[in-house]
Order: sequence, then structure tokens, then C-alpha cells
Amino acid sequence: MPELTEDVTFRHDDWYGEELTDRHFVNCEFFHVDLTEAVSRGAVFTGCTFGNVLFNSSRHVDSAFTRCTFKRCNFFEAEFTGCKLVGSVFAQCDLRPLAVAGGDWSFVALPGADLRGVRLTDVRMREVDLTRANLTDATVTGVDLSGAQLTGVRFGGADLRGSDLTALDPTVVERAGAIVDAQQALVIAQALGFQIG
Repeated sequence: MPELTEDVTFRHDDWYGEELTDRHFVNCEFFHVDLTEAVSRGAVFTGCTFGNVLFNSSRHVDSAFTRCTFKRCNFFEAEFTGCKLVGSVFAQCDLRPLAVAGGDWSFVALPGADLRGVRLTDVRMREVDLTRANLTDATVTGVDLSGAQLTGVRFGGADLRGSDLTALDPTVVERAGAIVDAQQALVIAQALGFQIG
């Protein structure tokens, strides 16, 4: 059974390089905690709050951060592989450069996030809030963006191939130089009212 920690507040703790394996945190608070180069495998964080936490160069594999709030956290060179972040909220976080491979980030709130150059591959991001987010030069391939809020998103130079763009209104995003595949081009043309003959 995973080790359960519930309703605990951690402040100014040094967890540099910590191995978090099969740990379960519920409704915990983390303030000014250093998780630089930490590794989580199968860890679960449910309804937790992270404030001014350093996730720099941390690695997370098959872990879950569901309904969590991240405020003013730093994710420099952090990697998430096969992780579940459903319903989590990011506010005033430094998210570059971030790499996300697989997993479920549905219903995540990233409004106004600076995501320039990040790598999002094969991630489920249904109904994610990316309103006014900056994804210039980002890699967003094989991502399920169905139902996503994309108003004001900057996709300039981004690689969007293989992603679900059915929620994309091309008239309300920056798109110069964005790369799409032939199937996506059809979807976008239809969104603009073109009949494909």
C-alpha cells in the first residue's frame, strides 16, 4: 500500500533529489519546498497546493497531481511522462522548458501561460484552458485538444501535427508559421467555412 500523508503543510523543506515512490499526499500544502532533481514514480498528489516550489530538472513518471494548484512554481527542464494532472491549475508559474509525454492533462487551467518552446507529445488535454497562452515554437504533436479553450493562443511556428484541432477557431489565434498535417488543414478550412470539393 502507498504511504499516505494527509492534511500536512510542508514549509522550506529541502527535498533536493528526493525519490518519491508510491507516496500518496491528500490535501497537503507545500510552500518554498525544493524538489530540484527529485524523481516521482507512481506518486499521487490529490487536492494539494504548491506555492513557490522548485520543480527544476525533476522527473515524474506515472504519477498523479489531480485537482492540485501550482502558484509561482518553477518547472525549468521538468519532465512528466505518463502522468495525470486532471483538473489542476497553474498560476504565475515558470513553465519553460517543460516536456510532457503521454498522460492525461484534461481540464487543466493554463490561462496566459508562457509555454514557448515546450514539448507536449501524445497527451490528452481535453477541455484544457489555454486562453491567451503563448505556445510560440512549441511542439504540440498527437495531443487531444478537443473542447479546449484556445482563444488568443499564440501558435506561431508551433508544430501541431497529429493533434485534435476541432476546437480551434483559426480567426482568434496567432498561427503564422504553425505546422499542420493535411487532415488538420481540412478541419481548419471547414472551420473557416470552406466547402472541400
